[in-house]
Amino acid sequence: MSPGSLPFRPDRPAVVELAAGTAVVRTDRFEVLLIHDPSEDRWCLPKGHVEAGETLEVCALRELREETGLARAVLGRELGEAHYRFFSPKREKNVIKTSVYFLALSPPDPVTLEEGFDGYRWLTPPRATALVTRDTERAVVANVAPALKELPSP
Repeated sequence: MSPGSLPFRPDRPAVVELAAGTAVVRTDRFEVLLIHDPSEDRWCLPKGHVEAGETLEVCALRELREETGLARAVLGRELGEAHYRFFSPKREKNVIKTSVYFLALSPPDPVTLEEGFDGYRWLTPPRATALVTRDTERAVVANVAPALKELPSP
């Protein structure tokens, strides 16, 4: 749950949200990128809300580019999805959210963080799994190593 978010309240209205993100892997070292959100003091994967008319794949790449500046990343297969719900006191509504994550491969380009993020780390999949803050994203990062084994040899 986010700061300022409370347990789901069945007596309040609900909104449904859809997001897409990536577990981006640097191709020269096969490390996963995590970014730090200081507003929640959490390490996470790049992701964001799907805009009207946008596909999950387009959203995932757009969010990756916006949040990290990695413009040459190529999207791979879906790694998993996360479902969660919470009450947002700011909106006075319950939020029922689904986030879909994809593998992305990026050359070793420099990371340029979007305002609102204050740090990043490239980590091996096991170290990234240990550092990511939310269980829902931890399961996605755990799927990176098996997905990399499925890729064709160069």
